[in-house]
Amino acid sequence: LGAMLPYWFSAMTMKSVGEAAGAMVEEVRGQVKDTTLVSYESGRLTGLGKEKMKPGQTVEAGKGILEGLVKPDYKQCIDISTKASLKEMVPPSALVIIAPLLAGTFFGVYAVFGILTGGLVSGVQLAISMSNTGGAWDNAKKFIEGKHSDDPDLQGKGTEIHKAAVVGDTVGDPLKDTSGPALNILMKLMAILSLVFAEYFKAINEGRGLLNIPVNV
Repeated sequence: LGAMLPYWFSAMTMKSVGEAAGAMVEEVRGQVKDTTLVSYESGRLTGLGKEKMKPGQTVEAGKGILEGLVKPDYKQCIDISTKASLKEMVPPSALVIIAPLLAGTFFGVYAVFGILTGGLVSGVQLAISMSNTGGAWDNAKKFIEGKHSDDPDLQGKGTEIHKAAVVGDTVGDPLKDTSGPALNILMKLMAILSLVFAEYFKAINEGRGLLNIPVNV
């Protein structure tokens, strides 16, 4: 059970990143397709927009964003990212907190020991794997875009190989930037929480839990 927790935790964080990214894409797509007219006097123009447009002149918001004339609504994008980061981390955090508490309460201190050992052994190798895998995918895309190879198919954007590298980087970024580093928190939080509640676990049937699991020493 303990060895399973890092995988469950990582799946939840990866899913959260995907949902937040999807919401961000929809917001950007909506702003680009926005047909609201923006006037010179609106205060939404960029420096380039103020140079090219004249007082009284208008431009569609989406078209203006693409041409660099109108400022995008950055606040809305930041709002989506901030709310998602807070909301989506509640279930993974609850998993890390509740697992050792339930194990210690119902099955005793040895169950907590098993949870921590499994989580540590599994979490370390998974974190190393995720960080290296994500970095490899990210570097593969940069390698192609930097034209570091003599192979014509690896000479920048526009090739099928580059499209595949972009897809790989889409998975690689949350691996190396989100799930991998977050596993460090999983291991430390479970250990600290178990230490804080050690006396509580010991007090329940002398450490055997509510189910009074017999322990052969």
